[in-house]
Amino acid sequence: MPDDSAAARAAAEEESAFSHPPVDPDVSSVYGDHPDQVIDFYAPRSELPAGVLAPLVVVLHGGAWRAPYDRRHVTPFADYLARRGFAVANVEYRRGALLPGQDIPGAHVAGRWPDTFDDVAAALDALPALVRDALPQADLRRTVITGHSAGGHLALWAAARHVLPPDSGWRVDRPPPLRGVVALAPIADFTVAEKLGVCGGASLQLLGGEDHFASRRPYADPALLLPTGIATTLVQGRTDDVVPQAVAEAYADAAAKAGEVVGVTLLEDVGHFPLIDPAADACAVVAEEIAQLAW
Repeated sequence: MPDDSAAARAAAEEESAFSHPPVDPDVSSVYGDHPDQVIDFYAPRSELPAGVLAPLVVVLHGGAWRAPYDRRHVTPFADYLARRGFAVANVEYRRGALLPGQDIPGAHVAGRWPDTFDDVAAALDALPALVRDALPQADLRRTVITGHSAGGHLALWAAARHVLPPDSGWRVDRPPPLRGVVALAPIADFTVAEKLGVCGGASLQLLGGEDHFASRRPYADPALLLPTGIATTLVQGRTDDVVPQAVAEAYADAAAKAGEVVGVTLLEDVGHFPLIDPAADACAVVAEEIAQLAW
C-alpha cells in the first residue's frame, strides 16, 4: 500500500516548486533556426569584487524530455542562482511531441531522436560566442553544467561527448572546458531507470523504443560514457519517488568501476522537486555544490 503521508509530502514539494512565477531573462540568444533553439541569460544579481567575473552555470531543465515541460519552469531556479552571484545560461532544446490522435495529458513522447541531442550539442558548442556577446560578466573558464531529472541526464551527457563512440557525430576531440557537473536527481543510468519505470519509460521512448534501445544506448546513456575526467557531483533526495536514489547510485557505481570517483550528496527527507525550488533548503545545497566546483 502506498504511504499516504509520503505521497502528500511529494505533492506539496511539487506544488511549492511550481508556485513561483516565471522570471524573464535579461537577454535571449538563438543557436539555431528552430523556435526551441534558444538560450536565456541571467546576469549575476550580486556585486562581485572589481575585475572579478562571475562563474557561468549552464542549466538544462527536466520534464522527461517531453514537450509540455519547457525552460520556463526552471526560470525561478535560474534567477535564484543569479541572485547567488552566478551568471546563468538556461538552455532550451527540442522535446517529444504529442502522440498522434492522443490530445490528452501525458500523451507526449519523451524526447526526439536525434533532435534532442543535436540541440544540446549545438547549444554547448555555440555557448562561448553567445556568452561573450550576451553576458560579458560571465567567466567561461569557470563553467559548471547543472540539470534536473531529464536535464541531469543531458548535463552528464554533454560533459561526456569526448568519450562517445568514434562514429558519433556529437563526439568532440577533447573534454569540454568545464569546472564540473552538478546533476540533480538525474536519469543517469537507462537500464536501471527502465527497470524502475522512471517517468513512464521515458528513457526507452527517448531512444526510439525497444527496437532501438540497445543500439542507441552507447550514444546516450551516461552510465556507459565513463570515465569523463570531469568533476561530477550528483545531488539526490532520499525520498525521491520520481527518479529514485537507485538510479544515481547505479551511475556512481558505474563510474567507480571505470576508475572515477563521483560525488553523491544524499538529502534526507527530500523528494524530487525541492532541488530546483528556491523556497527549499535543498536548493541552497545545490547552489553550494555548484559554488564548490565553480570557484
